[in-house]
Amino acid sequence: MTFDPELLTMIRDRFHHTDVCPIQGPRAFFENAGGSLTLKAAVERTAELMAFPDNQGRTNVASRYLMDVISQGRSDMKLLLGASAGEVFIGETGTELLGRLIRNAMLVSDGSRVLGSNLEHPATYSACRRWAEVTGKEYEQVAFDVDTTVVSVEQYRPALTSDLAVATIIHASPVTGMHVDVAAIAAEIRAVAPECFIIVDGIQHAAHGRVDIDDYGIDGYVVSGYKLFSRHNFGVAWVSERLGTAPHDQLDGAAANVWELGTRDASAYAAFSEVVRYLEWLGAEVGESGEPRAQIEAAAAAIRDQEQDLVDTMMWGTGGLPGLGQLDNVRVVGPVSSEHRSGMVSFWIEGQDSLDVVDALNADGVRTHARKRDYYSATVLEPLGIENCIRASASHYNSRAEVEQLLATVSRLAGS
Repeated sequence: MTFDPELLTMIRDRFHHTDVCPIQGPRAFFENAGGSLTLKAAVERTAELMAFPDNQGRTNVASRYLMDVISQGRSDMKLLLGASAGEVFIGETGTELLGRLIRNAMLVSDGSRVLGSNLEHPATYSACRRWAEVTGKEYEQVAFDVDTTVVSVEQYRPALTSDLAVATIIHASPVTGMHVDVAAIAAEIRAVAPECFIIVDGIQHAAHGRVDIDDYGIDGYVVSGYKLFSRHNFGVAWVSERLGTAPHDQLDGAAANVWELGTRDASAYAAFSEVVRYLEWLGAEVGESGEPRAQIEAAAAAIRDQEQDLVDTMMWGTGGLPGLGQLDNVRVVGPVSSEHRSGMVSFWIEGQDSLDVVDALNADGVRTHARKRDYYSATVLEPLGIENCIRASASHYNSRAEVEQLLATVSRLAGS
């Protein structure tokens, strides 16, 4: 199902700057892969708690209140991630947390090999390269399928050996917009190397679909607040009991499963809780009256349906406007139809520099982003033979009218 106009208006009203940039003015926001819009409730709760002078662990009512906020935040993290066991904690960013998990897994593992894919973000492969060298392990990246722009069991399987120490998986690509089957890949890894630590980058995926850590058979999963309807300067990591209690950086005397270092920012935990409350509300609005997890799952399904409609509209057009998949001079990254596509279409206009196209779109009030062969995207674009492209990334709060605005400008620029 897609959202009716009344529900979409209610959704958009819960976010800041839905259709107006505070600097530029009116605009359609299709840069969600670079960072989502922010829930008003997350901003309000952040401001409220950042003003507290009290810290955790003190013998006063304000301190106890902050500890309750943090405890609730941890519970909400597990709820959203679908994790019944393990530990959750906050770090500076998702990138920092992925590096930390990979480093610790490398240092405690007995295997001699590390495996990832060239679909991944440098948040994982940079850490893998660095710590493989430090620990004397061999690092390999398997190629993704250039036709589907997805990495799957078929690509991982030939590289799997029993001496795997650490393996990384990206849940969805911020360049191609395609999500992968984490559970299937993890199961294949486990069958060959049962002691391998499996770390998943969920930063791009979490705002676009359901997360079911209990079903994945993995050891680490990371998301970023600013890409999940919240704010910058925090990421959330989940670790399995096995990785969670393995030796890692911590204060002397702390329990073996404690990963948090120093005083916690209670406002970050509270902001994450507001995201969970929002998803529960959305799940109820689309008809789920059950338990909170069921509401979150219903919200994820509704988000996926809404974003699929937006992607189909981008690809095949609306309101008399041709879609990106129909314009003669426009080329789409990846297949025009794919069950793996999650709220994003990357494309380029033949004969035009994508950075210039992004500027032209921005001048028309359409916010997108260019991906080029820099250290963020080269491992994906080079195998595809693409120098640069425009990334139009939607979220469930976007509208068909905004897609029409995007298509109108692209059609003009492509000379159609």
